[in-house]
Amino acid sequence: MIHKGGWYNQQLNAVYHEMAEHYGTAIIPARVRKPKDKPNVEGSVGNISTWITAAMRNEQFFSLSELNRAIREKLEAFNARPFQKKEGSRLSLFRDEELPLLAPLPATPYELAEWKEVTVQFNYHISVGGMLYSAPYEYIKRKVNVRITDKTIEIFYNQNRIASHRRLYGRKGQYSTIVEHMPEDHQKYLEWNGDRFRKWAEQIGSNTHQVVDAILTSKRVEQQTYKSCMGLLKLADKYSVERLEAACNKALSYTATPSYKSIKTSLPLGRTSHQVNRLNRKPHTITTALQEVPAITGGKHL
Repeated sequence: MIHKGGWYNQQLNAVYHEMAEHYGTAIIPARVRKPKDKPNVEGSVGNISTWITAAMRNEQFFSLSELNRAIREKLEAFNARPFQKKEGSRLSLFRDEELPLLAPLPATPYELAEWKEVTVQFNYHISVGGMLYSAPYEYIKRKVNVRITDKTIEIFYNQNRIASHRRLYGRKGQYSTIVEHMPEDHQKYLEWNGDRFRKWAEQIGSNTHQVVDAILTSKRVEQQTYKSCMGLLKLADKYSVERLEAACNKALSYTATPSYKSIKTSLPLGRTSHQVNRLNRKPHTITTALQEVPAITGGKHL
């Protein structure tokens, strides 16, 4: 339970310290391998081992609950046994002296937590158990401490809680994202959804619509594809609707799942209307065509 420090500077591990805080208990650790620091505890452990374990050594039990019931009966009898050198018993000592001093239990039981240190990723999320939870984007690349329970994920930086999420279960790769954690330029994508991108793509052409649909379904979390869809559709402003539709058509002839990057790369290599007009004004010879317009084969100029 002590993870660092000597006799004069003892530090409890986070889980044990948190449990003590929850129950309002002060932990005063004994020294390692110093049984005289806690003689009553050490003596009672030995007595219980002898009196209970030895007494049941020849008995058979067929379930854990059956064994626990037998141990409880022996323990109650052990606590009720009179002391040999003073009046009373362990039970009467607890009832008369210790019980009146006990504080009431908290309203909720202590929930066991696991602590770990992680780094906030470039997309302002941390990964815990295959799920992703957001932290304020200002903490990107910083190490944070994460408190993990069955119900919640809490993120701490310099002992200050900076985020809290309900713990996710089920399919790996799910996101829990709080809008306030996102940079302003990312928040604008919240007003978009897959249907809006598909309708926009339909106005350009059927090939563009097919590519956008393929991008939207390429990842488990649709929102992760919105930036690629936005970039693809804005290529129409830079190169024209016709060239984008043609580039999507060509990309679909190679693969059913083209990417934004492949289409963006191919567009500057395509023919412009100015190049086509120049080509039409000259004799249509192979030599002239090769000089005027770079042909593309396998992504390389001929």
